[in-house]
Amino acid sequence: MFNLNISSSNPVAAGIYIDGAWFHPKGREIIEVESPTDESVIASIVDGTADDAAMAVEAAQKAFTGWAGRPAIERARLVMELASEVQANHEALARIVTLEQGKPIAQARGEIDAVITFLTYAAENARRIEGDIVASDNLNEEIQIRRHPYGVVVGLTAWNYPAALAARKLGPALVAGNTFVLMAHEHTPLSGLALAQLAHNAGFPAGVFNSITGRGRVAGQAMLEHPLTAMVTMTGSTRAGKEIFRTAADTIKTVRLELGGKAPFIVMDDADIDAAVAAAVLARYTNCGQICTCNERMYLHSSIADEFMGKFVAASQALTIGDPMAAVDLGPKISRFERDKVAGVIAASVEAGAEVLLEGGILDSGQYAQGHWMAPTVLSVKNNKIPAIRDEVFGPVAVAMTVDSFDEAVALANDTQYGLSAYLFTKNFKHIQLAPHVLKFGELYLNRSNGEAVQGFHTGWGMSGLGGEDGKYGFDGYMRKQTSYLNWD
Repeated sequence: MFNLNISSSNPVAAGIYIDGAWFHPKGREIIEVESPTDESVIASIVDGTADDAAMAVEAAQKAFTGWAGRPAIERARLVMELASEVQANHEALARIVTLEQGKPIAQARGEIDAVITFLTYAAENARRIEGDIVASDNLNEEIQIRRHPYGVVVGLTAWNYPAALAARKLGPALVAGNTFVLMAHEHTPLSGLALAQLAHNAGFPAGVFNSITGRGRVAGQAMLEHPLTAMVTMTGSTRAGKEIFRTAADTIKTVRLELGGKAPFIVMDDADIDAAVAAAVLARYTNCGQICTCNERMYLHSSIADEFMGKFVAASQALTIGDPMAAVDLGPKISRFERDKVAGVIAASVEAGAEVLLEGGILDSGQYAQGHWMAPTVLSVKNNKIPAIRDEVFGPVAVAMTVDSFDEAVALANDTQYGLSAYLFTKNFKHIQLAPHVLKFGELYLNRSNGEAVQGFHTGWGMSGLGGEDGKYGFDGYMRKQTSYLNWD
């Protein structure tokens, strides 16, 4: 059993969940899970082996035929029951997210709301699994196209949204008829384990949902290489996505990758400046800037740049930083490594010519002596080559550059290897209509801040990934198609 009542004074020794049972292997290596707030140990998890990975995949394969054979509405009822369990344990799950990931508790509660939405929406799709009948070229024949589940789906999730990312993949995969093995990042494994316990409470058949822990290069790699793994869905870094893609190629597995981003935030001369500033602040600093769709680089029309930046810097400086269990705007970064990496981007950018408009950076004294804290930094740059405007920062660093036209802003925005999301603030109807054609990104936010809708389609282009999540297209991605030529001569 997994205990949902976790705290720094009540750390847990978590097992792995395979084939409907919890395992606590004796004498095995463990990984300590630290709170990024104060570096206290809140849990120890099993450092999963290749054998653990194989056992989980094989349990999922054993359960697949029975699960896929159920009517979709029956699968959906169990997913809805899981959503009810999440609702009943809402606050405990939010506290787990904050403890292991560091986001403010209000944002963690929003993440658990998203878990419920993802699961509920997936369940609602049970009666929307469709096929096609197509006219044949031959007499007394028709062509039937059906959708079938893949089989065992392995889900690998990032540390920035440990509960929501798991549910985003789990819900549609299960409703479509697949079985599932979850492996969360070792920094944030507890939310996934909690979901496994709630699925157990909801009455899921053994093997339908399994959750293991460990390191990507060991247990994760073993699941990727396992011949029974039919599909891999991963949210994480572009570097990790490339490695997964290479490994999956050996056995031609189906792969869905949601990777890094470098979202441009364009503000034109006719924009509502106050609305744009509010959206830019929200899109830059939510979750301490650790969102793949974050406002990563601002292109501001020269006629409004000073006004915008004056208001943006003031709003950045006013953000509160502290105990994420309290009402604050920013919690800590996920780890010391990630904090120092962001600080390195700031230093390299200043050395390359960036002007510091707001000096933030590492906080490591007084109340911030323990934990991985950063204050917002705001930079101004003159070209599109400086590290802060080229590379994904994934932290509380805002960078801005002035432009003189819409065309210049678009050209600079598209000058990137990434293609996940982009923002545009303007009242010019022509530019709004042109944006989907000229901005080469999978997701556009026009005159609004970030935050996807579950009925939309969250997808990246270029180095931001392939496949996609959410909506009817995301759901369809968990099914493969089969064509039958039915002749009755």
